Amino acid sequence: MPVELEVYDSTRTATVQRGRNKAITIGLVNNMPDTALESTETQFSALLQAAAGARSVRLRYSSFPELPRGNDARARIARSYWPIDTLLAEAPHALIVTGTEPIAPRLSDEPYWPRLAALLDWADRHAAASIWSCLAAHAAVEHFDGIARRRLPEKRCGVYAHSLLPGHALLEGVTAPLPMPHSRWNELPIDALRAAGYAVLSFAPETGADAFVRHERSLMLFFQGHPEYEDTTLLKEYRRDVGRYLNAQQAHYPTMPRGYLSPEAVALLEGFKERALAQRTAELLSQFPFAAVAAALTNSWQPAAVTIYRNWLDFIEAATTRRVEEVSLAGL
Repeated sequence: MPVELEVYDSTRTATVQRGRNKAITIGLVNNMPDTALESTETQFSALLQAAAGARSVRLRYSSFPELPRGNDARARIARSYWPIDTLLAEAPHALIVTGTEPIAPRLSDEPYWPRLAALLDWADRHAAASIWSCLAAHAAVEHFDGIARRRLPEKRCGVYAHSLLPGHALLEGVTAPLPMPHSRWNELPIDALRAAGYAVLSFAPETGADAFVRHERSLMLFFQGHPEYEDTTLLKEYRRDVGRYLNAQQAHYPTMPRGYLSPEAVALLEGFKERALAQRTAELLSQFPFAAVAAALTNSWQPAAVTIYRNWLDFIEAATTRRVEEVSLAGL
C-alpha cells in the first residue's frame, strides 16, 4: 500500500531506515483529546492514502507528552506512537500537526506552548513542508508574527463555500466554490494575515481565511477548516456538544452546523432541540437522531481535499529529490 503506518520500535536504528527504498516520511503529531485520538489517525491516514497515488508514504504518529491523557490513550500512544524527540531526530520530510481543546485563556499559557514553539521552529528550519490544523495554525501565526486569534460570538460550525486565490500550485485542479467544513470558536483576522505576508489560498465572508501559506525556508500550509473530516464528523461534534448541554457542562444549546444538513435533517434536529430545552436530562441524548441524519450526509469537500493534499505531496517529493530552494512552486 502507498501509505505505510510505521509503528515505533525502540530497538530499531536510524541507519536501517535510511537505507530503505525512497519514500516520503510524514510525522503526524496528533494532539487531539483522547476521545478523538483514534478518529484523527483515521481521518488523516485516509486522506493521505487517497492523495498518495503510486508514491510511497511512511506515516509516523507522535503527540506532545505534556497533554493530559487517560489510561487508554496513554496505552495507545505507548504501543505505536513515536516519542517526539525521536521522531524529529530522524528528520521526517514533513509534519502534520493538530491542535487540542485549549484550557488556558491565551495559547501562550498552555502547558505545551514551549514544545509547540520549538516544533514550529524545527519545521521552519528542517522540514520540506508542514500542515498546521486549526488551533495549531492559530498558535503558529501567534508564534511567528504575533497575530492573536480572536473569539467569535458563536461557534463557527458547518460547511462553507470559499473563493480561491488564482494560479496557486497548491490549488491546481481545485475549482471554486470550494466547500470546506469549519468547527471553531476563534479566528485569525484575514487582513492581518495578508499584511504579514501570508498567501490566503481560500476565503469566504463567513469564515475569513480558510487555508493560507507561509513559505520562507519551508512550505507551511495552515487550515482553519478541516479537509480531513469525514462526512459524519461535524454531526458527531454537534451530538457531543448537545450532550455537554444536557449534562450541564455548557450553558447554551449548541449552534447547528450550517450548509451541511438537508431540510429533513434540520427538522429532525430542531425537534430534538425543542425536547432538550423542555427536558434537560443526560438520558435524552440516547434519543438523538444520529442515524437518520447521518444517512443523508455527503462529503462534498473530499475531492478538493484529496487534490490539495496531492499537490502538497508533489511539492514534498520534488523537494526531497532536489534542493528545496530549487523547487519551482508558482505563486509562493
